[in-house]
Amino acid sequence: MPYRQGNPARPAPAPGKGQAAPRARWPEARHYAALDLGTNNCRLLIARPQGDGFAVVDAFSRIVRLGEGLAATGRLSDAAIDRTLSALKVCADKLKRRNVTLARSVATEACRRAENGPDFIARAYAETGIHLDIISAEEEARLAVLGCHVLIEPGDDPALIFDIGGGSTELVLVDTRPTVPTVLDWHSAPWGVVSLTEHAGNAEGTEGRLALYNRMRSLVAESFAGFASRLPRGIDRPRLLGTSGTVTTLASVHLGLSHYDRSQVDGLIVPATSMRKISADLSRMDLSERATLPCIGTERADLVVAGCAILETIMDLWPAERLGVADRGIREGILRRLMRGDKL
Repeated sequence: MPYRQGNPARPAPAPGKGQAAPRARWPEARHYAALDLGTNNCRLLIARPQGDGFAVVDAFSRIVRLGEGLAATGRLSDAAIDRTLSALKVCADKLKRRNVTLARSVATEACRRAENGPDFIARAYAETGIHLDIISAEEEARLAVLGCHVLIEPGDDPALIFDIGGGSTELVLVDTRPTVPTVLDWHSAPWGVVSLTEHAGNAEGTEGRLALYNRMRSLVAESFAGFASRLPRGIDRPRLLGTSGTVTTLASVHLGLSHYDRSQVDGLIVPATSMRKISADLSRMDLSERATLPCIGTERADLVVAGCAILETIMDLWPAERLGVADRGIREGILRRLMRGDKL
């Protein structure tokens, strides 16, 4: 069932008594698409306008690890490119079958950093017909805010939104009083779950893993220092909202889910103490132990600890008692822009 943006867990209400059910209009409706190619994931969303938001028609997500090995070589590897092109071909097929009217596809940190990023973009277009725009870190941050800001808890003080990616982490301080939040300040740090994992390396034994985790946190804290010095002080109730695979995965662990369920995770509010405990527990486990946990598994077991280190450092920076969780972000931001007719 397609979900309605704003409250994805609930379908549209059924017609009242005596009302005829509306005819399906999908064949006549304009379909829009947003594709977000990150350092770790390739994600596509196809939607049609509905009310003041949109209804999703089709979606796709695959872990491709495009940035694997990038920190060591400065280049996208042949294996990573092949995995990513395979995913993009699936996306291209969906775009064609859904008769998409207007689409935008963006690439982020891995393609920004890679020496052969432009060559990859050209090859992706030649083989799939998908043109990827390599966007700046600032635009990435603004799109994430546009896509998830409706989930920020009510309040008048500035709120902090963050996006832990594969190759970078974006932090955005926003004024939520306008209908569309105003960006007050933003920062992009060069640490995401892939880049931090590859840089920090591995460790054996409980003490070694603890030392590694503390080293990760120190690296992240250092990269946040300039932004931290600009943050406002004395806020009574700091509000914090995260959009990334890290926060949705940890939220699933918090709920004890046997498999990932977006309807239970998107919009969830989790006590910060719970997120810290989960992070501490995961940092002490070895790879095989993490891989046995539902919603982590083998695909995320090697990267989740770096995500935990980044998350805990953000919570040090902005000591909110609760953390909002968003399974939405850049793609939804792109769709909102497309449907409003904004100049891209």
